[in-house]
Amino acid sequence: MEVIFYTKENGNSPVKDFLRSLDPKLRSKTTAKLMILQEKGYLLSEPDTKKLALNYKDGESAIWELRTKLGSNITRIFYFFWDGDSIVVTNGFLKKTMKTPSSEISKARKYQADYKNRERKRML
Repeated sequence: MEVIFYTKENGNSPVKDFLRSLDPKLRSKTTAKLMILQEKGYLLSEPDTKKLALNYKDGESAIWELRTKLGSNITRIFYFFWDGDSIVVTNGFLKKTMKTPSSEISKARKYQADYKNRERKRML
């Protein structure tokens, strides 16, 4: 499978910005986990990944989180599957609480909708 970094219309990639913000060891481990996701795709399972949210209202696909831990640092990167053979990573954050903030999931859904709308327009 191919990992695609979601890019906003202004050219910024939230996941690339997030990875750049991490210390080198945590960045390396998180990047390695992205490579495992690329290799295994749908076959990657807990504890490395978890399905978080479905948007039933408009039929969009699930939002998943890729989980990485190094010492007391925990990262989450959100992604969704696209067109059967691609994984689009949308945004990431350092997890500080037990529960994943709904604002981060909302961001992932917003980026997912934007990506899908722009891809559909591009294909027309």
